[in-house]
Amino acid sequence: MTEYYVLNTGRGIQSTTLHLMFVVDEIAQQLDCAIFTDAGAESEPLYRHLESLHTFAGPYTCTARSGNLAHDLPGSTQVLASLPAHAIDSPGAVCQLTRDYKLEAIIQGIRELMGLKGRQRFPFRQVSVILYLAVTYDQRRRAELIRRRLAEYPWLKPVFPLIERKMTLWHCRHWLREYGKLPLPVPRSGCTFCPFRTNKEWRWLRKHDPDAFERALDIDINLRHPDTDLNPPRFLHHSCVPLYEADLDAPESPAKRTGFNHECEGMCGL
Repeated sequence: MTEYYVLNTGRGIQSTTLHLMFVVDEIAQQLDCAIFTDAGAESEPLYRHLESLHTFAGPYTCTARSGNLAHDLPGSTQVLASLPAHAIDSPGAVCQLTRDYKLEAIIQGIRELMGLKGRQRFPFRQVSVILYLAVTYDQRRRAELIRRRLAEYPWLKPVFPLIERKMTLWHCRHWLREYGKLPLPVPRSGCTFCPFRTNKEWRWLRKHDPDAFERALDIDINLRHPDTDLNPPRFLHHSCVPLYEADLDAPESPAKRTGFNHECEGMCGL
């Protein structure tokens, strides 16, 4: 059986660490490809960081896309309803966007790597794919969710090297400082309108990518547009007030620091 070795990367802190571990042979496995799944909704600093990583030796990196979420959200009630936005006295919906904008892109990227065309059947009896994912030890629950989601693809085996090494997000930051060849800090990975942003992260976005922050303001308003008809009303900010009214300078209790442990890496909802 032929095996392909693929790195799924969101180019945030964890996946940058994992990518560079392959570059310096800390993980002694040659990759066939690294796939950056682009939903079209990352910050400009993240895209610039992606370009800077192209200057390093390492695995061939391709970008896989399955639509443009930033363009699709404002004009689609269905897509807006899939966003895990906050609602008063109501838990946020489970994110339904990952399958369409991330998982399908990963699968398509793997098919292109193998040279499969259109509806050509996947040769699952002859091929298996080892998919490396940058999930850290403090995100072990997410790793289990990913395993369950990917179980429908029997030819696809998820592997979590950072968990195997018991590396947390803190360890990744420390590893990157020790590596010393990247401008720090590495930008946060995740959609610019992600409802799981903390006040600190919203301030960072407002300062470093004001255009993306303005788009987030528009998306937040669209969540409550009369034609959207979402009930109860939903908000991007966890305080359940319009984002343009939210006090982004307010301190946050640990209870509010939920979501993706401050790093999504493009795997929300998995």
